[in-house]
Amino acid sequence: MKNNRDYNSEFKDNDRKYFYGFDIDVMHPFMLKAFIPFFKEGRTLELGSFKGDFTKRLLPYFSDMTCVEASDEAIKIAIQTIGDKAKYVNGLFEEITLPTKYDNIFLTHVLEHLNDPVSVLKKINNEWLSDNGRFFIVCPNANAPSRQIAVKMGLISHNSAVTPAEKEHGHQITYTLDTLERDAKAAGLKVVHRSGIFFKALANFQWDRLLQTDIISQEYLDGCYELGQQYPDLCSSIFLLCEKGK
Repeated sequence: MKNNRDYNSEFKDNDRKYFYGFDIDVMHPFMLKAFIPFFKEGRTLELGSFKGDFTKRLLPYFSDMTCVEASDEAIKIAIQTIGDKAKYVNGLFEEITLPTKYDNIFLTHVLEHLNDPVSVLKKINNEWLSDNGRFFIVCPNANAPSRQIAVKMGLISHNSAVTPAEKEHGHQITYTLDTLERDAKAAGLKVVHRSGIFFKALANFQWDRLLQTDIISQEYLDGCYELGQQYPDLCSSIFLLCEKGK
């Protein structure tokens, strides 16, 4: 089937931003905090690296970083800030061939964009993940309280709906913990840890406004992260850690 998607246009803002300050300033640090205990030494692959914002947070921990990104415009922006600290591959996961296997693979807020997520997960398991490697998957959570509130307000039809603005950004699905684990297992991956990242009752645009005030303290943010560990199904994002399956 021919792919007619324009990946350069999908990351541009519409009536819903592609990236909010909340994503970069709050979610990225807490994702890193959730990941660090599981890092392995060795070659590292970031799938869907976008403009390199999360890449910059990973680089201090890994000396061999390869990034794959479908948007050539996003890669140009990333290179401006990262330079040669990472190797870049411009292409679709479904089409590219990589020269080696990797001990850490990151797929953060990307799986929901894929036309056939299970086939890509199978490729990661069969071709790219080393025998002792770790695969980090993070997706937006359909059951986040902010999203459930939007349903009650009549803004979206149901928790796992893909809104028109999300569709313009390339979203194909909105995952819950059970459907994310379903697809990981269908791809043959072994799920070894599941969690959530950051308890979230407000929409991203509301967070962006609050973060410009003194209402939100770092202690409050830390508390939302800790509460998210207790209630993963009420988090902004859901996290699966996988290892190579048969």
